[in-house]
Amino acid sequence: MNAAATLADRLPLYLNLIRWDRPAGWLLLLWPTLTALWLAADGFPGWHLLAVFTAGTVLMRSAGCCINDVADREFDRHVKRTAGRPVTSGALSVRQALQFGALLAFLAFLLVLSTNPPTILLSIPALAVAVAYPYAKRVLAMPQAVLGVAFSFGIPMGFTAVLGGSTWSLQGIADAVPPAAWGWVLANLCWVLAYDTEYAMVDRDDDLRIGIRTSAITLGRFDVAAVMLFYLAALGGWLWLGRAHFGLGWGFQIACNLAFAQALWHGLLIRGRRREGCFKAFRLNHWIGATVFAGVVFDLSRL
Repeated sequence: MNAAATLADRLPLYLNLIRWDRPAGWLLLLWPTLTALWLAADGFPGWHLLAVFTAGTVLMRSAGCCINDVADREFDRHVKRTAGRPVTSGALSVRQALQFGALLAFLAFLLVLSTNPPTILLSIPALAVAVAYPYAKRVLAMPQAVLGVAFSFGIPMGFTAVLGGSTWSLQGIADAVPPAAWGWVLANLCWVLAYDTEYAMVDRDDDLRIGIRTSAITLGRFDVAAVMLFYLAALGGWLWLGRAHFGLGWGFQIACNLAFAQALWHGLLIRGRRREGCFKAFRLNHWIGATVFAGVVFDLSRL
């Protein structure tokens, strides 16, 4: 009874740890992953893969939050926005957070085991990059690029899950992921650089004070211009690849135009560099991903 009561008491802390009430984070990861599944399958990829990648995305993003909060616990206590996080505040111990993160990652790996060898092989570097990201800000001028790699791994994994065979080799991955898919990854990396730079602009003053490196600090007074160029590269890349290499039509083009209109609005939100505007722009970015995904689904539905 006491153990059950203790677990019930801690449940809100674990939900807070994985940002359960803030789904924008896993939606930013989910939309590109689902887009890749649809592109690889040339339409609906089937309920099994849809369930595996949706649940796996939520689990791995949640595990990443556990790792991030443990790695940043000393930094977070000096930032007003993050000082109340469970690990930073001491409400959850480092061991409890790591154990919970390991459990979530293990559950995600069990889901991956239901796919095929190329996808399972890709899940290993995907986990390694996710673990490495929280420490990148200690050594890299633009650690957001590492996050971009981590948040783009669902794209090649989506292609291998649909097109991969039963071969345990790098060649099996190469055969399943065409060059255009890697181009889609590069465009997605640009999108991550755009929205995570907006996120970094929120905490720029605190990060400067405590010595953390971010793209917002590195870009300096060119931050807003760089964010808009990142958006242009991402959406322009997706539009070109979708039309030239994946056979998408006018529905996808309209979706990309709508996504670019959203990006222009974000530019207005961040141009004053106010915390509220930058954070709002970041939180709303998942709608850009959702819009692009909707365009892909529409064109591949053969309506």
